[in-house]
Amino acid sequence: MDITFRDKELGPVWAKVQKGERLSLEDGLILYRTPDIIGLGKMAHTVQKSRSGDGVYFVLNQKIEHTNICVLSCKFCDFAVKKGAAGAYEMTARDVLDRLTPDIKEVHITGGMPADWPWERYLDLVESVHRTLPDADVKAFTAVEIDFFHKKFRMSIEEVLRQLKAAGVRTMPGGGAEVFSERVRKQLFNQKIGAKGWLEVHRTAHRLGIPTNSTMLYGHIETIEERLQHMMKLRELQDETGGFLTFIPLAFQPGATGIKPSHRHTSAIDDLKTIAVSRLMLDNFPHIKAYWVMLTEEVAGVALNFGADDMDGTVGGEKIAHDAGAISPMSLKKDQIIRIIRAAGKIPVERDVYYNPLHLHAERVIGKIPYLNSIAFHAHLHVPGYKVLPVKPRRMGMLSEKGMIDAGLFSVMNYVEQAEQLEPIGYGLATRDQVKSVMLFSKEGWRDLDGKRIGIIDDTATSVRLLRVLLEKKYGITARFERLHGGVNDHSGLDAVLLIGDEALRHQKTGLAGFDLIYDLASEWYEWQKLPFVFAVWAAKRSLPAESKAQITRALEASLEKSNEDLAGIAGASGRRLGLTEMETVEYLTGFNYRLGEREWEAITRFAGMVRELEQPEGQVPERNDLPGSRM
Repeated sequence: MDITFRDKELGPVWAKVQKGERLSLEDGLILYRTPDIIGLGKMAHTVQKSRSGDGVYFVLNQKIEHTNICVLSCKFCDFAVKKGAAGAYEMTARDVLDRLTPDIKEVHITGGMPADWPWERYLDLVESVHRTLPDADVKAFTAVEIDFFHKKFRMSIEEVLRQLKAAGVRTMPGGGAEVFSERVRKQLFNQKIGAKGWLEVHRTAHRLGIPTNSTMLYGHIETIEERLQHMMKLRELQDETGGFLTFIPLAFQPGATGIKPSHRHTSAIDDLKTIAVSRLMLDNFPHIKAYWVMLTEEVAGVALNFGADDMDGTVGGEKIAHDAGAISPMSLKKDQIIRIIRAAGKIPVERDVYYNPLHLHAERVIGKIPYLNSIAFHAHLHVPGYKVLPVKPRRMGMLSEKGMIDAGLFSVMNYVEQAEQLEPIGYGLATRDQVKSVMLFSKEGWRDLDGKRIGIIDDTATSVRLLRVLLEKKYGITARFERLHGGVNDHSGLDAVLLIGDEALRHQKTGLAGFDLIYDLASEWYEWQKLPFVFAVWAAKRSLPAESKAQITRALEASLEKSNEDLAGIAGASGRRLGLTEMETVEYLTGFNYRLGEREWEAITRFAGMVRELEQPEGQVPERNDLPGSRM
């Protein structure tokens, strides 16, 4: 995308971003110092749209601060008090449960660190919440609290996290990072862990399959260089583990701390610059959050066009920021969040903790699969009157069942299951022989997988069925499938792991630790059936007006034609993020057939018939031998 900059220094930085080259500290300084705030915002917004489309996420969450009694005395904290002080409180598990409602999707637990709570009290708190709301995420305890548990109860950090995970903790918040500067730590929070300790706690969590958030507290005594160094340390750990879900810049709330020079709130310009710079610097982070509790509703709304794609949620019960003087409302109702997101021209996407969409509060939405394999479809896709949302295959089918997607690239099994409601429009993702992005990483040969445990990435609706067909019909064996969540996972105890999309493509080149054998499921199918395999089908609601379907089809044709003229150009940055050279990226993309013909529909029909045979109750004959659209 061409952007006209008032500040000419932004041009070379934008050129690096478009090529997928990583920004340096010097680049970050140019971004922070620029007077061209609009140009900076356009850069960050373009990057955000390439990742999240028109979507902005929020979650219905409840903040639980179980106690404000704390052994630490951090200068910037107006929340913590000593035991016996006026206003000191301690919540029981029952107190916590009384604050929860069935619609909550995330329970966020952080608080003070009292000297006299036993370890069992923390475990009981987590277990009680998990037992009461088993479908909600328990996001609990910052790295500072984990380090406190490790020292107080004389357990390793790994053991602390293992026990919390067993009790029901699914993810960790990113608090306690403050700024990764020893200078700042010694002056403001010398009793807290610094960068090394914080990063090691999160590294351990990621290794155990616990995804985490990350934060940065800015606007106190830190320098711009220290902000950028903080981001770069996070970026380095994300390269290593891939375990961070989001980055949350937290604007410092001075309150009555007396810390100077931040005797006032950060300016809106500083807040927006920090959001935009973080989106550009953190090229390996999937999401950037505009934390409205500290930014205010107004600034958070603008931030949605400056690189942020997450509004957090209702955050009922949040006290720490407000005790320090935050001027936003204590809670923001769901309809207010939706209104703010819509006002920014975005799709309000109600999500779970792994950023899987649960509900779209918008109409006229086109879904795109956010993988490199489908970039030719959406790189230049523009349909007037429609917004575009990246949705992983399995979730696309779920949203379609609810009537929330007007058109999209559907996993072939989702299309088969909804064929009466969906009309194919001639395009899809098909491949003959290898595909390189639907891969089984295994410790065993095919026949030795009989009865073994196979982890299945959450994204897949079709590839898991293909794997089952290959195991049961080609090799005559069965295995136990276990669905993995959308963040980092602990693969210990598994005999094989099925990955799809960009994750499979990345590991196809680097391997997956502990799994020496790699099988390409498209190759296995072709060798067996001598037919291409179709992974996805473009389709639209049958109920859409004919002109709308024609409009979407024309837009797809135009995007595909333009993309095919410069495959390397449209996919270069995405390929580099996956560790692919330009030649490897082009070779991968040219391995797909994007137009579906008779052989592709024959393959779909044959595969769907096999799946029905496996999934029908024993002795029941499949009802259909053909599919709507298969004679196109």
